[in-house]
Amino acid sequence: MANEVQNLSGSKALSLSQESIARTISGYGMLLVLLVTLAIMAAGLLLLMERDFASGPALTAAGALTMLFVASGFYFLQPNQAAAILLFGDYRGTDRITGLRWRWPWLTRTKISTRVHNVTSERLKVNDLRGNPIEIACNVVWRVTDTAQALFDVDDYTKFLFVQIESALRTIGAKYPYDDIEHQETTLRSHADVVNLELNEELQERVSVAGISIDECRLTHLAYASEVAQSMLRRQQAEAVIAARQKIVIGAVSMVESALQLLSEKNVVELDDERRAAMVSNLMVVLCSESDTQPIVNAGTLYQ
Repeated sequence: MANEVQNLSGSKALSLSQESIARTISGYGMLLVLLVTLAIMAAGLLLLMERDFASGPALTAAGALTMLFVASGFYFLQPNQAAAILLFGDYRGTDRITGLRWRWPWLTRTKISTRVHNVTSERLKVNDLRGNPIEIACNVVWRVTDTAQALFDVDDYTKFLFVQIESALRTIGAKYPYDDIEHQETTLRSHADVVNLELNEELQERVSVAGISIDECRLTHLAYASEVAQSMLRRQQAEAVIAARQKIVIGAVSMVESALQLLSEKNVVELDDERRAAMVSNLMVVLCSESDTQPIVNAGTLYQ
């Protein structure tokens, strides 16, 4: 019925509950019993009307008491709904069978939904790995899989879930940088699948004590905080320009090298060091320029 959990010091921290099947029966059979007791009570009333005071009161009282006893044990369950059965506070199992159900009247029941729930967290302000303030939020799809843990191992499993969502979101938000062009590492903006998977695992580990299963967890909002948004946008633009320039230069150098090699292999023209330097300079200007270049025809030589 329960599992012992140890804390970091090795002592017993919590006795976890575990869901089991409750011993309840179908309510339709007991409904027939209820109809029989109604018939018995009606027969007793008829005998009283005929002034049969020997059998009439006994049948009426027996029928009324039996009817109250049977009627007080009925309850019903909808699809994806469960009922935890308790005997004077002692957990006796969970009933998940839908429809009309019946249990002994001295057993109490607590209904709990096992449907899929959807919650979107509030926008939190967190410092990322680089210390930059960011705003982050997520959407979580969850459901209760162990009704005993959800009801008896935490005070309020919905509030517990909301607190753990905020805690897990802060942990993941501080673990990665918002964006990074230079180091090519995992970032919150560029590696959403990796971040979502780790957030799912982090949250599942935190809420497993409450019998909750996380089906999906995804970031829904990610942005720099308003006080640094403009400066960080300019930094992103500068980093993007630098990265683009680096690729342009690398490509231009490769093209110039290929052009010089082909000219030399095919003996198109013989270039000394000065002409080679001039050609390299001209090609680099043409390939790296942001605007169209205007060709200048040289009718003489480089040495005039």
